[in-house]
Amino acid sequence: MGVVTYEFEVTSPVAPTRLFKAFVLEGAKVYPKAAPHAIKSVELEGDALFFFWYLFDMSMSDNKYFISLGLPFQYMKHMIGGHDENNLSYSYSLIEGGPLGDKLEKISYENQFVAAASGGSVCKSSIKFYTVGDYVITEDEIKALIQRSEVVYKAIEAYLLANTDACN
Repeated sequence: MGVVTYEFEVTSPVAPTRLFKAFVLEGAKVYPKAAPHAIKSVELEGDALFFFWYLFDMSMSDNKYFISLGLPFQYMKHMIGGHDENNLSYSYSLIEGGPLGDKLEKISYENQFVAAASGGSVCKSSIKFYTVGDYVITEDEIKALIQRSEVVYKAIEAYLLANTDACN
């Protein structure tokens, strides 16, 4: 097993506290509302140590696809690492479903929202890809996965901009 770390930042006109609430504290409610094209529902398991994203069934058949991102899978299971409301940071790992396939054991995320100098915020992310066996994930594959996840990020951002009372 190998581990590849990739760091990147995403800017947003939305305040960091609102983004933190939308992604972490109120995520189970916000994700399906903000990105119904991609996420059908979020289910918490146990003491919210795990959560599932059930992906929207665009075809209305027995096969569910994450159509907007072009990937054929029904769900993603995440294990919550923790969050810090004072630092607006959180961590979690994708441990089942989604893009893991047979090449990735898990993907771990550490994110922090900080105020941007020009207003709005910056989401600073560090992602660790835990590969199976001798598999080596390429930078192009990493960028494609990040680009797909940004679709949901931008949908949540748009939801917050359109619904100024949400996540305050």
